[in-house]
Amino acid sequence: MGALKRLFGRDRGALRPLYDAVVAEARRPDWYRAAGVPDTIDGRFDMVALVLSLVLLCLERDGESGKLPSVLLTELFVDDMDGTMREIGFGDLVVGKRIGGLMGALGGRLGAYREGDRRAALVRNLFRGVEPTPAALDTAEAMAAAFEARLAGLSLEAVVAGGIA
Repeated sequence: MGALKRLFGRDRGALRPLYDAVVAEARRPDWYRAAGVPDTIDGRFDMVALVLSLVLLCLERDGESGKLPSVLLTELFVDDMDGTMREIGFGDLVVGKRIGGLMGALGGRLGAYREGDRRAALVRNLFRGVEPTPAALDTAEAMAAAFEARLAGLSLEAVVAGGIA
């Protein structure tokens, strides 16, 4: 972790390319068209949370070396969600409470995807408990597995540099 800590310190900006890549993956039209994820504010949040969860789990597998990038990436997520809510028009009093809820949602998703019953987790978290068509669920599961496999084939340095596409 020494080299990564020296490289990043506490500078979240160094992980901006990775966070931007997470958001770009979450916005791929195939997730919404082929996998049937609702193209709504909630659906887009759910996609960012799914992709971010898979990246955080990838970083977690790198043990101590993945901890700092994981924390910084999560902080970028919080900054992004804070800014998005303010753009929508939420006030200061509401934003803090909502951020707490979003962090809880992200933590719940991390636990669900870590446990490995991806189909049930996708129905609960990506489709918010509304049973998708079997084809949509199969597609979402296959796309998540393919993304996870791409991550598994990358070095920690490639991941933190944002090379997750």
